[in-house]
Amino acid sequence: MSTPVSSPSATTAATSLTLSSLHIRLETLEKEHQWLLKQIKKKRTEQKNFLEQMRSVATEIHGRCSPCFHKMASLDEEIHTLFDEILTARKLGKQTRKSIQQIYHNLQVAGIISVKFNGTEDDIPEEFFEAEEEENDFSDSPNQDSHGKGHNQEGYQEAQQDFSSVNKKGESKKIRQTFLRLAEIFHPDKVTDNDIQLRHTEIMKEINKAYQEGDLARLLEIERLHQVEESFSIDSEDDLTRQCKKLEQHNEFLKTQYENLKSELRLAKSTNEGQMVSDYRKAVREGIDPIAQMVEQVESEIEVISSICNFVRDFRDKKITIKNFIAGPPILQQRNQEIIDELFEEMFGEFEEF
Repeated sequence: MSTPVSSPSATTAATSLTLSSLHIRLETLEKEHQWLLKQIKKKRTEQKNFLEQMRSVATEIHGRCSPCFHKMASLDEEIHTLFDEILTARKLGKQTRKSIQQIYHNLQVAGIISVKFNGTEDDIPEEFFEAEEEENDFSDSPNQDSHGKGHNQEGYQEAQQDFSSVNKKGESKKIRQTFLRLAEIFHPDKVTDNDIQLRHTEIMKEINKAYQEGDLARLLEIERLHQVEESFSIDSEDDLTRQCKKLEQHNEFLKTQYENLKSELRLAKSTNEGQMVSDYRKAVREGIDPIAQMVEQVESEIEVISSICNFVRDFRDKKITIKNFIAGPPILQQRNQEIIDELFEEMFGEFEEF
């Protein structure tokens, strides 16, 4: 019995179907490749713009709020100096001294003036230790750093470096391989023609910049723009298969780079500075000047601190009695009443819900 032999037409048909399938696969991979390049470029631009806005907002806040901050620092130092003069220069009874020290400590605990310890550890009230314990309790605050200030810029940079070192090993290897391949082709010293040498010099500048920034997408884009991909036959099954595999590898690295960029941007937005930018953008969209509001708030605090400073100065100059001083400045009494009123409003609000 003779073995059946495939007809040339059947073999040709099978080959055509295989090539057609590979062409479709290659076209799909090429579309994915172009989409990834576009998304990476878009995400890099978004990241760059966001970081630039972080710096811009910080600079504007510094410029517009610095006079207020300097004024607050000056008042803070003056209040500390006044209390130091009162407690060291004036003759005070034991109970009176203790009451004045308590007022001084209360101002620090309340955050109205900065904390400054001038006496022994025994003189430090328990409130300071309680406040310190609260500041250092991070069990329910995963977004805070070791100083209780959340993600600051330094923390962001460290986290970014840790993230990069873990997730970019394969990408870094691919970046270096692509860079070396392009440098081998476009190094100006490898050509003698002046025009070509100038052209290659400009291309190498692009290649070096992309390499230094770790931008694999840009390196691959340069490679394709200047047509240095290996030539292949659209009618060869082996060539098409090889080209598909190469694009698959490129796309996997591009996906990794894209995910890294998204993670880095999320990390930047989660910092205190990043949240500040987000709040700033939202306020501007609503027609609000958030920095003007900040200045207004700081000026309001300066008014309170200035009033307290005058009150302490008057006591030092013996313009008010010890009894009136121990009762506290009117502005603090008013503030305490406002706090009590707010608490009552919250309590009655809760009762209304039931």
